[in-house]
Amino acid sequence: MATTTKPARPAKWDVSRLPDLTGRTAVVTGANSGLGRVAARELARAGAHVVYAVRDEARGRAAAAEAGGGAQVRGSTEVRRLDLADLTSVREFAERWEGRPLDLLINNAGVMMLPRRRTRDGFEMQFGTNHLGHFALTNLLLPYVTDRVVTVSSGMHRAGYGVIRFDDLNLTSGYTPVRAYAQSKLANLLFTLELQRRLAESGSGVRAVAAHPGYAATNLQSHAGNPLARAVMRIGNRLFAQSDRAGALPTLYAAVADLPGGSYVGPDGLAEMRGAPALVGRSAAASDPVAARRLWEASEELTGVGFPAGRP
Repeated sequence: MATTTKPARPAKWDVSRLPDLTGRTAVVTGANSGLGRVAARELARAGAHVVYAVRDEARGRAAAAEAGGGAQVRGSTEVRRLDLADLTSVREFAERWEGRPLDLLINNAGVMMLPRRRTRDGFEMQFGTNHLGHFALTNLLLPYVTDRVVTVSSGMHRAGYGVIRFDDLNLTSGYTPVRAYAQSKLANLLFTLELQRRLAESGSGVRAVAAHPGYAATNLQSHAGNPLARAVMRIGNRLFAQSDRAGALPTLYAAVADLPGGSYVGPDGLAEMRGAPALVGRSAAASDPVAARRLWEASEELTGVGFPAGRP
C-alpha cells in the first residue's frame, strides 16, 4: 500500500530571511534599546546603512558599536540625536538630513504608561512622543523616503476607551497612564492609514505600514509610573513575554516584505502575544478613515508640519 507524506509547512519568518540590504539607508528611532536596538542591528547585519536616531547619543553609540561588531556585519551605522518630545529637535534632525535618499524610516521609539507629564511643546507626553513627534518627523523626511515608513503600534490600541479624544487630545481630564498610552498607539495606526491614503492619492510608490511586537520583554515596561504596575510587568516579562529579538520580527518583516500599503503586522500566536510575524487585524476605531483624516488635520495644527506639497 502506497504511503503519502504531508507537505512540509513553510518555515516561519525570522532574521535569516532578511534580504541583502546593501546600499540601502534606514533610520530607526529609539535604536539605543529594546526592539529598536534589535531591529537596527539586524538591518545593519543585512547590509544597510542604519542611522540610530536617539535621544541619548552615548547609549546610541554603545548600541551601534554592538551592531558593528563581528565579521557577519555587512552594513554600517551612525548615530544622530533626536528627541521626539521636542519639535525643535525633530526639525533639526530633518534639516541635518540634507536631502540624502532614505529607503526606510522606522518609527519605533516610544514611552509607555507614564505618570502625567508634558513634552517640551506642552503636549501630553505619550501622545506627543509616540504620535506627534513621529508625525512631524515623517512628514519632514518624506520627500527623501524611497520605499516605506514603518510605524510601531501596539495591541494596546484596543485598550482604554478605544477612541481618540478629539475634544481633549492632551487628556487634561480623565488622565490615566493606560488610557494615554492606548490613545497614542491608536493614533499610530490612524496615522498609518491616512499617510497611506495620501501617498496613494499623490501617486507615490512609497508605502506606509505598521507593526506591533506582541508581548515582548523590553525595558519599556520599567518606565511605568505605578510601582505595582512595574512589578506586575516584570513578572510578566519573565513568565510570558517573548524576547526582544522575537518582538522585533514584526517590525523587520514590515520593513522588507512585499506588503500592501496600510498593512499591519504582528505575531501569529494566541491573542497576537507571541509568534512569527504575520498580517493581523486591528480595531474598528483603528480602521476609521474619517477619524484618521481628522487626527491628521489636528496633528498638522499642533505640530505646524504637514504632508509635503508636491510629494512625487
